[in-house]
Amino acid sequence: MKHVLFLICTLFSFVLFAAETVAPPNDDESKVPKFELPDPLVMADGRKVDSVKMWTEQRRPELLKLFQEHVYGKPTLTEINMKAEIFETAPVFDGKGIRYQLQLVFFKGEQPLQNDPKVDFLIYTPARKNGNKKFPIFLGLNFMGNHTINADPEIRLAQTIWNRSNGQQLPAKDEERGKQSRRWQLETIFAHGFAVGTAYYGDFEPDFNGGIKHGVRRLIYKNGETPNPDDGNAIATWAWGLGKMLDAVTEFQDKLNIDPKKACLVGHSRLGKTSLWAGAIDERFSVVVSNDSGCGGSALSRREFGETVHRINNSFPHWFCGNFKKYNRNVNALPVDQHELVALIAPRPVYIASASEDLWADPQGEFLSAFYADPVYRLFETDGFGGVTEMPPVNQSVGNRIGYHRREGKHDIIEFDWIQFLKFAQKYL
Repeated sequence: MKHVLFLICTLFSFVLFAAETVAPPNDDESKVPKFELPDPLVMADGRKVDSVKMWTEQRRPELLKLFQEHVYGKPTLTEINMKAEIFETAPVFDGKGIRYQLQLVFFKGEQPLQNDPKVDFLIYTPARKNGNKKFPIFLGLNFMGNHTINADPEIRLAQTIWNRSNGQQLPAKDEERGKQSRRWQLETIFAHGFAVGTAYYGDFEPDFNGGIKHGVRRLIYKNGETPNPDDGNAIATWAWGLGKMLDAVTEFQDKLNIDPKKACLVGHSRLGKTSLWAGAIDERFSVVVSNDSGCGGSALSRREFGETVHRINNSFPHWFCGNFKKYNRNVNALPVDQHELVALIAPRPVYIASASEDLWADPQGEFLSAFYADPVYRLFETDGFGGVTEMPPVNQSVGNRIGYHRREGKHDIIEFDWIQFLKFAQKYL
């Protein structure tokens, strides 16, 4: 009898495991399934959106709600307060720039407590005067701590770096300074007349399943509470954090000599997903840039090329809301797709970047999101994607108010990307 029970349990476990097995990734364009995209200019009840007023007052709120309910989750941090302070200002780079270091403290109630979450926010501005104008700024999160974006020895080391593969806390080290400086082309950014601000995304919430206990959301979910299926998860938290960074820039705009009305978002990979969602929910951001954001970012989910909804939800169950998992095996039932996320940014300028060897992020799917968002931009009587209908050659930037390029190379953000982003932002700011 024991042997029979053992066999039954083993078989049951195998069935459960098989049910959760993720299909091998597809990198063959001929195997992309047939699909039909939802029309961003058709209401859920079938009515055609035929005016900016109808888009702004009806369709956009409807789409935003659908993305909140089914993909990114609704806001949960609305009761969190923030106290910001500038704790350091100094000239840098032989007088070419100024470094500002801020601390953001998050709390519930009237005053922060000793152990409330804290985020270090690093800002660099060009030193030269911009006439009587304040500088525009690119805001983005970083992966490994502020001290890794430049070898500047005075950047405060991160208090804790989180190992996202196992959730362990690691000490920040001096030898890691500037480790990711290639992704933050400070001199190039300065040369184009922009400031740049960044914070370590793990300060807002560590990037692993269970990170909710260590980031800002610990103020909301206490005593073992878990989010509801339609609550925002990690990406929603990081996007919220970008909005709080803009709040701090706005508060100190005169001291920083930065124009918060010319704030641009930038993000790479999972943080590219974050920048798109932040740009969709927060219309204060004037320009939105997504680099190699892939599934759940700028790539169409229905193409099931590279990283799929099923795979991303199994690998990173903490990124999206719980309801997104309903579509693991039936992505065509999803009431939205990522071209509509891009459309939510309209009529503000949005730039999507891919890399030729980054098939995991599906460059074709990223391009198509830009293409299929174009009708919404046209509704606003803008030039949208500029009549682009085919994937451009590598290293060629195309489009107008929707911009796109496919850089040669792998999953990364490098100087070529930054130059395109900066030129694009300059065009509209």
